[in-house]
Amino acid sequence: TYFVDPEAQFVGEVASDKETELVVRDLDLAKLREVRDRWQFYRDRRPDAYPPLTAP
Repeated sequence: TYFVDPEAQFVGEVASDKETELVVRDLDLAKLREVRDRWQFYRDRRPDAYPPLTAP
């Protein structure tokens, strides 16, 4: 198990692949907001195009 930030950089250490463990990490919420603003995923969404893609 591991955590990566929005720019695909590892956050903290990678969990062991030999033992069961619970991994807890602090995430930089300011960095998440900054990347969301820069990438603009929601700006380019086209919900009007979804029905043809999801119709049975």
